[in-house]
Amino acid sequence: MTATATTSRHIVLTGATGQIAPLVVRHLAAHHRLTLTSRTARTTTRRPGAEHVACDYDAPESLVDAFRGADALFVVTNDPTRPEHDRNILKAAVEASVGHIVKLSAAAVHDRGAQDLVTRWQRDNEERIRRSGIPWTMIQPRLFMSHALAWASSIRTAGVTYALHPHSRNACIAPEDIAEASARVLGDAQHHFRSYELTGPQSLTAHEQSAVLAELLGRPLVCRELSRAEAHASYSRRYPTAMADALVASAERQLAGAKARTTDTVERLTGRPATTFAEWAARHRDRFV
Repeated sequence: MTATATTSRHIVLTGATGQIAPLVVRHLAAHHRLTLTSRTARTTTRRPGAEHVACDYDAPESLVDAFRGADALFVVTNDPTRPEHDRNILKAAVEASVGHIVKLSAAAVHDRGAQDLVTRWQRDNEERIRRSGIPWTMIQPRLFMSHALAWASSIRTAGVTYALHPHSRNACIAPEDIAEASARVLGDAQHHFRSYELTGPQSLTAHEQSAVLAELLGRPLVCRELSRAEAHASYSRRYPTAMADALVASAERQLAGAKARTTDTVERLTGRPATTFAEWAARHRDRFV
């Protein structure tokens, strides 16, 4: 379902080379003027008429021209070790007189027990945006279902998935649902000054996700439990130590039940039920074989 509007809007999206922004574009009406920004000119979005702009997130002046005159700005950043990028994006949005900011944040900001690097960073981002004077909307999803793609290689080669606390539950959400919900609120005044916590329709464990994938692929899979040290070492191979610490802390909160609650927000915003993990996996089956 495509987001509709009676008037054309200028919509700017950061993170054009990432996962969510290209999906948002698919749900924006064709008559909108789109500017897609990223730190490089490379983009995964090939929509006719969309302008692609390389911006230096270390230099707010490079962002102002891209943002100028935007009715709405979709903000996606992904590096909590570089909070200056978020400050610079907001500074440029204020200078460019952006009409509405939609921030991709995280559901963990509501958890008082969450004090890790990533959650503190998102809370700080939200607070700055709230103080900016620009109308805002916060999109706060749970874990992306696409994190299961990290298992693709071990599934293909050994029939194994891995998880820290594999019996703990997370109300994970399809990235496509996050994108459609975000498209629905961009530039729409009825969503100003609102926060939307997005989850999938079920709270699943890694064991249950593995069982879904096993049925989909038609072969047995074993879900192996990682120790805390093994999980930290795995994260450290991909991220800075502070990020690895944050991810382990996040898994501990999940074990305590902090991520199990589901919401109906996707259905309220899009008019359709949220995607199940089985539906998401079936759409991406080719990534696991």
